Amino acid sequence: MQIADYYPILVQILIAAGIGAFVIIASHIFGQRGTDTAIKNTPYECGMLAEGSGHAPFAIKFYVTAMLFILFDIEVVFLFPWVLTFREFLSANLPIVLPVFFFLFVLVLGLFYELKKGAIEWEQ
Repeated sequence: MQIADYYPILVQILIAAGIGAFVIIASHIFGQRGTDTAIKNTPYECGMLAEGSGHAPFAIKFYVTAMLFILFDIEVVFLFPWVLTFREFLSANLPIVLPVFFFLFVLVLGLFYELKKGAIEWEQ
């Protein structure tokens, strides 16, 4: 490989750094400068005083549900490239399917474990 092969990557890095620097400089130049008032220091600057805390507490079940969704979403996303890549192997019934069956078995086993522990039940 020659150094000329890396020019597109260098150009992309320079463009990304230039856009980032432009946004920071434009924000500094054109951004509003407020005085240190109670309204300016609130989390939501709409011109009215904030009522209550800026951070509302959430139940842990929302975080658990979000983590479970991310986990299973990522697991399913891993299956799509596998199916597209090994389509010929699947049509020929080659034993490439066994590792994916193991992968799906672990996935379903994890789902049953979560059901047993009550991680998906909302009435807790």
